[in-house]
Order: sequence, then C-alpha cells, then structure tokens
Amino acid sequence: MEKKELLKETIEHIDIKSFDSSQIIDSMRKMSFSSRDTAVATDILMKMVKDKESTNILTLAGSSSAAGCMQVYVEMIKNKMIDVVVATGASIIDMDFFEALGFKHYKGSLEVADTPLRDLLIDRIYDTYIDEEELQNCDMTIKNVADSMKPGAYSSREFINELGKYLVEKSVKKDSLIQVCYENDVPIFCPAFSDSSAGFGLVKHQWERPDAHVSIDSVKDFLELTKVKIEAGTTGLFMIGGGVPKNFTQDTVVCAEILGYDVPMHQYAVQITVADSRDGACSSSTLKEAASWGKVQVIDEQMVYAEATTVLPLIVSYVYHSKEWEKRDFKRWNNLFKK
Repeated sequence: MEKKELLKETIEHIDIKSFDSSQIIDSMRKMSFSSRDTAVATDILMKMVKDKESTNILTLAGSSSAAGCMQVYVEMIKNKMIDVVVATGASIIDMDFFEALGFKHYKGSLEVADTPLRDLLIDRIYDTYIDEEELQNCDMTIKNVADSMKPGAYSSREFINELGKYLVEKSVKKDSLIQVCYENDVPIFCPAFSDSSAGFGLVKHQWERPDAHVSIDSVKDFLELTKVKIEAGTTGLFMIGGGVPKNFTQDTVVCAEILGYDVPMHQYAVQITVADSRDGACSSSTLKEAASWGKVQVIDEQMVYAEATTVLPLIVSYVYHSKEWEKRDFKRWNNLFKK
C-alpha cells in the first residue's frame, strides 16, 4: 500500500461539551464492577473541583492523547478543573506539540505488517499511525527552540513554557494543551522529558553546541513541583495510567517532609489504569498502597481498571455539565516561579 492510503483517516478528538454523560454516570452508580468504580471516580473528581482550596494535578502516561482524548485534557484546563499537569514527554511533545504544529494522528490497523510500515516511515501506536517524517519535523522544531534560548539548565516546566510562547506565534492548532496551559499559567512538568521527541531535538542541539547549550534538570523539576505542594496544601490527583508522572507527583509529599515541611497527603486521588498490582510495579501499585508511604489518603480514592479512552470522556463530561468549575479560579501556579 502507498503511504497516502494508510494516512488518510485522521483521529478526531472527542468533544466532552457536545454530550452530557450525567444520565450514564448516574445509572452506573447503581451498578457494579468497573461501572460503579467509574461513578465513584466521577464523584471524587467532582469533590476536587468543588473544593476551591484544592490544587488539582493531572498526571498523564500512555497514549490516550494520540487516541483522541487530548481535547478532554484541554477542556479540563480551560474549565479550571486542573491546576497542574505532570506528564510523559511523549504525551506533551509527540502528541500535543506535534498536533499544534499542524500534524495529525491517523486511524491505523493491527492487520498491516509493521515491516512495510517502517519502509514507509509510518510509526504505529496500537491502531494509530504517525508519519515519522512529520515527527522528525517536530524534533527539529524542539531543537530550534532550544537554539534560541540562553544556554543553561532548565526545568522541563521552564522549557515547555518556552514552547508555549513559541506556539502563541507559530501554532496551527490554537487549542493545544501546551498553549492553553501557557496562557493560563498552568505549569506542565515532564520529569522524563528526554524520553520523547524532545529528547531527539535536544540531543541534536547539544551535539551542535557542546560547550554552551540548554539542558533539562529533572531534579529542578522535582524541587519545583514540591514547592507547589508545599504552597498548595490540599491537593487532588487525577491520574491517567501510572509510571513516572504518577510516582513523581505522589513523591512530593515525602520530599516536602524531607525539606522540613509538614504537608498533608494528597487528599483526593483517582487512577485510571489497565495494570493490576501483581507485579508490584509503579503503574499498578494501588492508591491504598501509596497510603503506606504517606503519599495518598484513603478516604477519597478510587482505582478504575479500564482503558482510559472508554471512561475518561464520560467522567469529564459529567463534571463539565455540572458547571461546578465555574465557581473556581485559575490558581496560576506558574506565577510561583516568576518571583
């Protein structure tokens, strides 16, 4: 098959404003298994939004953004449900920044052999395709932004803020997560930033500028997010997948204590994951387990064992249509670092 035949149907991001899931969630509340878990998770997110003092943190791992949920996260920011984002580099760069530059993700198939896809420079994420040539364009845009910056060590938050500035002037898609966060002073942290297209672009940047270049300081990331936790006090976690973003965010409680601050555990927590707890890994450790580490309270916590694209739009649509978010203000945590 020709490349143009494989890259012809684009992924369309779901619009949680276009439907009201209230009746479905209310019905699920009377059911069992994952349905009831989903309803309980919705109620916890609602509590997070109603609690005006709570700083709500979205953690993103996996590929739900490429699969059609990026606009869900954008709406959560625009409608003040979320105050901080902690994500994998892929979620922020390969998926969001990539589309902000005008590129697309495409509907693919598991039935097409992967070796021919490689020959055509098509990358596959399960049943989603990406044009590798466009992805490399994204890599080089990251390099160009780094080239324009003063050499030095930056947190990922600082670098992504520069990407926000870039997109204000250069984006094709004006509703990207990076740009919306930048415009509303919502910090984005990517503690494993180089594990993405950002890494390729930054490596080339440093290769060409060995003596004076931009680098990403992951310890500074940890310190900055811990500062947010110290200042915020009450916090809630809404976690898609697990991995580094989940653990990094939960660890801020312990880090604050090590720095001499008596901070509360994360008061609210929801995790949507397909991983179970049998292998003891970070992605599958339960929220109750996190309580043993002093990270998460177990009063308002819920694990939802589901693939995120199936339940996330329902949960967020319910909260959106409640209009409780209208009573909240942007917390603008990026301003904490402008002092």
